[in-house]
Amino acid sequence: MDRRQCLAAMLLAAAAAIPPAAWAQDSYPSRVVKVVVGFPAGSATDVAARAVAEALAKRLGQPFIVDNRPGAASSIAAKAVATSPPDGYTIFVGTVANTINVAFADANSPDPAKDFSAVTMIGSVPNILVVNPSLGITSVDQLINAAKAKPGQIAYASSGYGTSPHLSGELFSAMAGIKMLHVPYRGSTPAVTDLLGGQVGVMFSPASTVLPHIAAGTLKALATTGAKRTELAPDLPTIQELGFKDFESSVWFGFLMPVGTPSSVVAKLQAATHAAVDQPDIQKLFRAQGIEVVKSTPDEFAQFIRSETDKWAKVIQSAGIKRE
Repeated sequence: MDRRQCLAAMLLAAAAAIPPAAWAQDSYPSRVVKVVVGFPAGSATDVAARAVAEALAKRLGQPFIVDNRPGAASSIAAKAVATSPPDGYTIFVGTVANTINVAFADANSPDPAKDFSAVTMIGSVPNILVVNPSLGITSVDQLINAAKAKPGQIAYASSGYGTSPHLSGELFSAMAGIKMLHVPYRGSTPAVTDLLGGQVGVMFSPASTVLPHIAAGTLKALATTGAKRTELAPDLPTIQELGFKDFESSVWFGFLMPVGTPSSVVAKLQAATHAAVDQPDIQKLFRAQGIEVVKSTPDEFAQFIRSETDKWAKVIQSAGIKRE
């Protein structure tokens, strides 16, 4: 064997010693990456996903194209990604809606805890418990007392049956030992419109939707539903602070990939996503949308998804909620 043959053999041996996962990470991405969003273009989730996708494209040198597949509370998008090749070229923007979908006994939706590889959480919008000022209620205790005095007569609005605001109300009612009348709407806008008009008195709403009305004095904020106080309204106490241990509800989202995606690809996307959401322009856009940046490891995100699924399954079962 001459020197050239010997060198070639050494290079081949060295290449063979490199794990396939390392090759995947070094070469990823080598073509267009699709980012699937289960909500319409222009929605808060879509706007955030597009901003992060653009930043990832610049960082990783390949296009990250957003593909909107709205419908069935994000189940259509989830199914499309769950059945895609686990090669890192199809990303799903998973949300709280997906953990709620699978919590129903007759669920026909991919399980975000089993059918996907978690990458990282990206953002969260806490819900705020608000009331119409005409109720004369200025605290959570007053709301509970009023609901106990008139069981089933105080109406609370939500953006739809089985949504995070709906289940937040059910969870709160169960923990407080009260009964309120749920009035579902088709989206947050008509729900808030009727709340402002006094047709309903109470709502758990994503912060971004109601903060302008709170500032204007047309709605009264009682508490926020996150695990900690939100930067969007730092003076508002959390419901946990008011004695409701472990109460937490938010509209969160993060990146998932089909189960079986190489861990090296997951790690590379996680690191790039964290760098993207640390950019000042991304953080400014998130604040404008009422979104708080939340970063996690894949294991942390997977555990959070499991806990969310378990929590909402218990709420749905105890409240006897059926799919519409």
